Amino acid sequence: MSKYVKNLISGDILRRLDGVSDAILVNVIGMDSGSTYQIRKTLRDKNIHMLVVKRSMAARATEGTSLRPMFDGREGSMAIVWGSEDFVSLAKEIAAIDKAKTFEKFEVKGGVMDGDALTADQVKAISKWPSRVEQISILIGQVLSPGATLLGQLLSPGGKLASQLEKLVEKLEGDAPASAPADAPAAEEATPS
Repeated sequence: MSKYVKNLISGDILRRLDGVSDAILVNVIGMDSGSTYQIRKTLRDKNIHMLVVKRSMAARATEGTSLRPMFDGREGSMAIVWGSEDFVSLAKEIAAIDKAKTFEKFEVKGGVMDGDALTADQVKAISKWPSRVEQISILIGQVLSPGATLLGQLLSPGGKLASQLEKLVEKLEGDAPASAPADAPAAEEATPS
């Protein structure tokens, strides 16, 4: 392949990976086209992209970027997977596909997160972390917990006081003399004649 063609391919890879800082490498080589289509469709539905590249071309294209470390020590063709809401969600999806063994030759090879190369085991370990949405819900729970405790402490004395007043009213109503029913005729007063 001429240098001109290599530069064109490298430029296309770099354009596709523009803005990507974290990604996962997987093996899809040797899979039939139907399986590859199913994986791509599954990933596309979750806003995840996959690009099959030759390692040397991808390394050349990502030179000077945070993605470059994931190609060190690798050989041959592989697929770069990126996208999703955050890296943990991406790792969860890829680990789920790998664990399901629906696609025999699909295998996690490694990745890169925050410019640091990851092994396949590290990617699988990251897939067990809470995702961005889960972390936000945990944080909101921690922020709201003291407020809920304070609200309970403020309302508790008022609730106790209301309960005691209600019991006092019931007791006083029980001790009051029985009065004549409202619909009974009033006794006629005797008038002197």
